Amino acid sequence: MHQSYWFEDAVAAEAGDAAPTLDGDIRADVCIVGGGFTGLWTAINLKDKEPSLDVVVLEKDVCGSGASSRNAGFLVNFWPKFPDMETAFGTDEALRIGRACAGAVDEIVGLCASHNIDIQHQPVGWLWGSTNKAQSGHWNSIIDRLERHQIYPLKYLDQTEMAERTGSNAYVDGVLDAGVGSIQPGRLVRGLRRVALEKGVRIFEHSPMTRLDRSRPPVVHTATGQVRAEKVVLALYAWTLGIRELRPSLVVVGTDAVATEPIPELIEEAGFAKAPAINDSRVFVQFIRTTADHRVVFGKAGGALPFGAHMGADFQSPGRSVDQLRNEILRNDYPKLMKAPLTRSWSGPIDRTKSGMPFFGALPTCPDVFYGFGYSGNGVLPSVLGGRILSSLVLGIDDEWSNCGLVRPTPYSFPPEPIRYFGGLMVRAAILRKDRLENENKSVDLLTRALAAFAPGSFKPTE
Repeated sequence: MHQSYWFEDAVAAEAGDAAPTLDGDIRADVCIVGGGFTGLWTAINLKDKEPSLDVVVLEKDVCGSGASSRNAGFLVNFWPKFPDMETAFGTDEALRIGRACAGAVDEIVGLCASHNIDIQHQPVGWLWGSTNKAQSGHWNSIIDRLERHQIYPLKYLDQTEMAERTGSNAYVDGVLDAGVGSIQPGRLVRGLRRVALEKGVRIFEHSPMTRLDRSRPPVVHTATGQVRAEKVVLALYAWTLGIRELRPSLVVVGTDAVATEPIPELIEEAGFAKAPAINDSRVFVQFIRTTADHRVVFGKAGGALPFGAHMGADFQSPGRSVDQLRNEILRNDYPKLMKAPLTRSWSGPIDRTKSGMPFFGALPTCPDVFYGFGYSGNGVLPSVLGGRILSSLVLGIDDEWSNCGLVRPTPYSFPPEPIRYFGGLMVRAAILRKDRLENENKSVDLLTRALAAFAPGSFKPTE
């Protein structure tokens, strides 16, 4: 397995005691399947609200080894989805969710400070840039809608200002959210694991769910045991594909990433030392950022696609070679970083919905089983809200989180196999072609544009 740089660094800093494998049959008040951000935030919220609850977390590998340590570590809030949220939930609820997500930065920083978790927070801001005129202006409707409510998180930057901020001449223009930044995501998820254990959560690792009985109470089976719980939470991210009721509501696409060795002098020479966390405007987004120990991490979406619910080796090792990633991302945008020595590459699956927004709720086949999935490339901050939502749903609390606009039935958005897989390959090829042609300032043919329109949603607009 190709572990991410984030995970290996986090385990070295915060290994913690090994958790046992589930062996035998046990009972619990709540069983959470998945030991990533959503599962651990939910467990912590449950214990904060009801300390006497017996909460069990089952993790198929080791907590934090999945999607929660394979992302870019960007602290991006929900403001880029405000127009979609306003249309779907109404203005008041969209504003409430947006403000709560923006406030989650302080919640993460505060919890980590009180529990001595070094997440290497870099409050450098998040920059969303365009490398060609066709992809410029995706942020216009967001800015317009937010300004009607006197909210101004995004500041427009022209080409000169972009070059000053990024050290690169590749950007036509962009917008900056100065109120966010980046973290080391592996250290956050491993820190949450420790906090959960300290609060009395029972964690079983190397214990993948093999079957879910949709009974009352539901039963979660593993290869060597089972958990009979009053409530079950499915915090599975891309592995939600394995849940038949939810599979039609999401697709999974791989993202490939690379980390350099520490290169402080080269970062300074490239004019990248004070740059925000950056992504571009492609449908298959490219990202780049620095780390607290003076590395550069960069990557690109649009990698492997699974067939059915099979999440195998394609999502453990990069779908693109490091040379391909270096050429696609650094050669034009950051040529001075081309000579940087690379230390690790990895891949990770992204669970994407048609709207690009997550879904929370109870399975229609079993009201005691709850789900949360579909962060669509932006899970660090929104998963904080996910923990609040799922804990309120589990406890049956009638509050602003159990009644949140994100709590809603899942749509039937994507076809069954084999149409899903082979159609997905055609759509992926069209998206890559469209992104390439636009970046070369060439016109996009009608067939390519029509196929690319079937792309699942993202955490930001792509048109």
